[in-house]
Amino acid sequence: MTRVYVDMVGDLFHAGHVAFLRKASELGDVLVVGVHADDAVAMYKRQPILSMQERIAVIESCRYVREIIPDAPLVIGSDFLEEHEIDLVVHGDDLRGSDVLKRFYAEPDRLGILRLVQYTEGISTSDIIGRIVDRTDHLLVSERTDVG
Repeated sequence: MTRVYVDMVGDLFHAGHVAFLRKASELGDVLVVGVHADDAVAMYKRQPILSMQERIAVIESCRYVREIIPDAPLVIGSDFLEEHEIDLVVHGDDLRGSDVLKRFYAEPDRLGILRLVQYTEGISTSDIIGRIVDRTDHLLVSERTDVG
């Protein structure tokens, strides 16, 4: 039985997340998802909008996910891989050649168990936040104009 591991933030869970989890699940028998803690994410990205517990509740409802690991480490070491009996680590190919990939996934890469799957273009949490800001700004401008 092949245990496939992915780690993610999963903030504002969207179609890109689902596509990623589907692709990862197709590479093995059991998909294990590590969900990063809020403070860990804030160190390298931004503070998540949803709390870790809220993100876990949504991610674990995805039909491709069989197991969740809360407070997943950013750096995947051999101890973590052994403890959770991980056979394969999967990430989106948007990180190909990046320092993040080299820093966080060095051990799975060294072991030859890192696979990159195609990133879903056109949708991301940052894109969704941008859409909300754009639409909210438009509404706020309309409200200011109507008030005067």
